[in-house]
Amino acid sequence: MPGAPMDGVHDMGGMHGFGRVTVEPDEPVFHARWEAVVRALESTVLNRFLNIDEFRHAQERMPPSRYLAASYYDRWLTAIETLLVEHGVLDAQTLEQRRQAILADPAQPLPPDRPLARPPAQTPTPPATCVPRFDVGDHVRARIMHPPGHTRLPRYVRGKSGVVRSVNGPFLLPDLNAHHLGERWEPVYAVQFRAADLWGTGDHLVCVDLWESYLEHAA
Repeated sequence: MPGAPMDGVHDMGGMHGFGRVTVEPDEPVFHARWEAVVRALESTVLNRFLNIDEFRHAQERMPPSRYLAASYYDRWLTAIETLLVEHGVLDAQTLEQRRQAILADPAQPLPPDRPLARPPAQTPTPPATCVPRFDVGDHVRARIMHPPGHTRLPRYVRGKSGVVRSVNGPFLLPDLNAHHLGERWEPVYAVQFRAADLWGTGDHLVCVDLWESYLEHAA
């Protein structure tokens, strides 16, 4: 059964108490070399050893205190390690031994890498046809759902009504793909919500990409 429901600390849209967002002038792509290495690792393993949805879900499964304390690429590295161990590509004990050795003596030379048998890239093929249920301009409402696992339906739009701005896709439904429960292709809609409807105040608009099964016709 899927674990770590969407209603976790990672789904923080509209939540308060996390401080102001720090905006860095001329922010670099990477703040340290290890972040670039993690980015390269993600490109290497994605769609070979793991898919994008289980990668996101692995980050969601981090303990809340650990998730909040971790940086962006720290979460990525944790997800990569978690999934490669779960899929039997890496050994958890060996990984921890190497980690402890580096912490004890960061200057020590690393042991030689063991080449991994890397499977070919997997690129799912969408169906030739996928008829959308909704059209541009339709008034829709996000369903009230609490899936027992991964989903891309943010908590702050559930039960709220908006207007379809564009129809895209189809794309694999993350709720199934993250748990290897089959391929289900759905249109994805850019739905426009009024900020006042979401937060109770504000005159701007918020656009959210939502899979078809997340939506129903608004009354």
